[in-house]
Amino acid sequence: MDLRDLRYFETIAELEHIGQATERLHRTQPALTSCIRRLEAECGAPLFEKSGRGIRLTAAGQVLLKWAQRLRFDTEDAKREIADMALGLRGHIRVGIVPTAAQFLLPQAARQLMAQAPEVTLRTVVGLVDTLRPQLQAGMIDLLVGTEGPDEPGYISQVLTSDTIVVAASAEHEIHRMQANLRDLMAYRWVLQPPGAPTRDWLDHAFDRKRLPRPRVQVESTMLLMLPTLIAETKLLSFISRHHLESSPAASRLREVPIKETTMTRRLVVTYREQSYVAPAARLLIDLLSSAAVSD
Repeated sequence: MDLRDLRYFETIAELEHIGQATERLHRTQPALTSCIRRLEAECGAPLFEKSGRGIRLTAAGQVLLKWAQRLRFDTEDAKREIADMALGLRGHIRVGIVPTAAQFLLPQAARQLMAQAPEVTLRTVVGLVDTLRPQLQAGMIDLLVGTEGPDEPGYISQVLTSDTIVVAASAEHEIHRMQANLRDLMAYRWVLQPPGAPTRDWLDHAFDRKRLPRPRVQVESTMLLMLPTLIAETKLLSFISRHHLESSPAASRLREVPIKETTMTRRLVVTYREQSYVAPAARLLIDLLSSAAVSD
């Protein structure tokens, strides 16, 4: 099979529309139609079927997509490994990282990486795990530094550190004048991530388990790095990492509201594809992230 045909096939499968694929790939529709026909002739089975105004993969197409992605990964990894034989600690590392790790682990690790491997370049994508994992699966990032999830075949995860998420409020908040329990939290409003974010869902379920109404959210935000300052400036409660209470710029203005039922412990891990080539510079960064976690 032609590698270019397989790359075009991946794009068509992603977009589920040949017309949109022509714009992405800058190829004509007849050229892409011929690409599909060649692949179908080699596979001996249809790869797409009509679906509304677009198309979707058949069972055979889904199998080919899996192998096309693996072949692309292997080809790219081969090029990188051969280049690294000559370059040593050089190259480009693409890292997806959750906000807490980006703020508290990455700066120290990046500083040491630049000192030990000054020719390495780094691209970071900060986001939540559910947006970063598809990028790892598609080969758009090399490493994912995020929260631990269920074991997934084909991936390797290395634990970096534990992270505790707690309820927090401004140091002047009236809630600190009482020995608060879960029911007391119902009297206040919150600033939280949107539903679907792991920490938000965990907190909601903590109230569900006690058959209490979920937190009343006044401000909903995906900008996790702004939460400590926002909490300090308002009377809103929030649910954030203890790291923010210990070493963020707003730390002196925040206090934890210690309640057992709203204390969540999670682990931060670095994940990469099991069969992928991990460059020496990327392995060095993993080691430096582990060191930063230990010294944090």
